[in-house]
Amino acid sequence: MLLLPATVTVHEANDTLQMLTQALRRETGARLVVDASALAQFDSSVLAVLLECARQVKAAGKRLEVLHLPVKLRALAALYGVAELLPEAVA
Repeated sequence: MLLLPATVTVHEANDTLQMLTQALRRETGARLVVDASALAQFDSSVLAVLLECARQVKAAGKRLEVLHLPVKLRALAALYGVAELLPEAVA
């Protein structure tokens, strides 16, 4: 399981995506679980990061699941019409 940092804004987005991409390469299971419980400060950049991660995960024949997606991030994803692309894991 991977942990998102507390802050993912436009300033941290590239580093966060790089971390997730590297972790994906190391994962051997059929799914990649990302824990967003620490995420406290974010903007729409975190959606771009998670969607790119989801694209990479799918290309690798795996599935992405997100744990503890903040309510405000769920609302932002719904606003942009991408909520279904970020499946939530069952804790």
